[in-house]
Amino acid sequence: MSETSFRINKDVFYSALQTAKSAVAANSPLPSLSGIRIDVLEDQLLITGSDNDLSIQTTLKNSADHPIGLQIDGTGTIVMDSSYLLDIVKKMDSDEIHISVLDGTLIHFVGNKAEFKINGYNPDDYPHIDFAPLSTPFTMSSRKMAEIISKTAFAASTKETRLVLMGVNMKAEDGKITVTATDSYRLARMIVAADCEPFNITVPSRALFSAKSIFTEGSVSIAVSARKIQFRSENTVLQSNLLEGAFPEIDRLIPAEFTRTLIINRQALMTAIDRTSFIKTDNMTVIRLQVENKDDVMISTRSQEIGESHEGLTADSFTGEALDISFSGTYVNDAARALSAENIALLFTGEMRPFILKNNVDDTDLLQLVLPVRTYN
Repeated sequence: MSETSFRINKDVFYSALQTAKSAVAANSPLPSLSGIRIDVLEDQLLITGSDNDLSIQTTLKNSADHPIGLQIDGTGTIVMDSSYLLDIVKKMDSDEIHISVLDGTLIHFVGNKAEFKINGYNPDDYPHIDFAPLSTPFTMSSRKMAEIISKTAFAASTKETRLVLMGVNMKAEDGKITVTATDSYRLARMIVAADCEPFNITVPSRALFSAKSIFTEGSVSIAVSARKIQFRSENTVLQSNLLEGAFPEIDRLIPAEFTRTLIINRQALMTAIDRTSFIKTDNMTVIRLQVENKDDVMISTRSQEIGESHEGLTADSFTGEALDISFSGTYVNDAARALSAENIALLFTGEMRPFILKNNVDDTDLLQLVLPVRTYN
């Protein structure tokens, strides 16, 4: 065969490049990792993106039920800056594009009348990434995986002060997986049934959000080892290094008994909080919740610089003594958004103790925990 050269449907190719690019770091100390690697084999393309911690590889090949116009005239490997590559492919003026290597790392793109010649990277500088399947995988529907990620990963920390808190802990035992995320100020936990071997790992939340966006149909094969997790479908594999360090023992943070229970319409609570989101103190919307009985629920917030707001709500029920508690409106809205019931349960143990949000009082599969904020009203 001649120099590396192939033709392919532009839209199919662009979609695969987008998938790989989600693993490429914006600023990489290794120049070649700012690129996407394309391995042109005799009958398929392997398209890879990586930042050395998160790696994604998708396979493109013709099939009887899904022809993609792939024609390979010469095998080899191309590595090119991911931003330039996607921009060029997106703007090509034809449904099919022809890509070839002219001389060393000079990459040639041809459409109808549009033509580009862009310098790539030396493929030898791109690190080797082992995508070999891990042992003892288990299967989960992509819809269930997306639900788990949506209801937990948002609570992971975005600050690098404690790296392990930037991940989501997954602990498998006794036929179930307990999925937990916390940033020390809030916590999300979901328990799901799963037929898998026992493990206890912490996965970077970034990897989970990428998996959620990539695997949107059918089922996903998931496998873990001592150092990485791997998500695999028919044509795509995503793998991520695990976070090191002990994840906090969260069981002791979750109250076992409660002194007050508020059952309230989820959407009404979220809307009332959202209406006051522009009133901030120290860049935080601090909500004060005062409850005398189910007909006397008051949401208020105050800022010396901006002003104040007050809104009354009616609850479905309230049990226990009167309540006066303050919390981050963003955290409670995020927690409520992760629930699905029309009326949700807020369970309190005290005015300066963590409180719980659930779909209902008896729900043991999903809970959201929020720490209150100390105020001086």
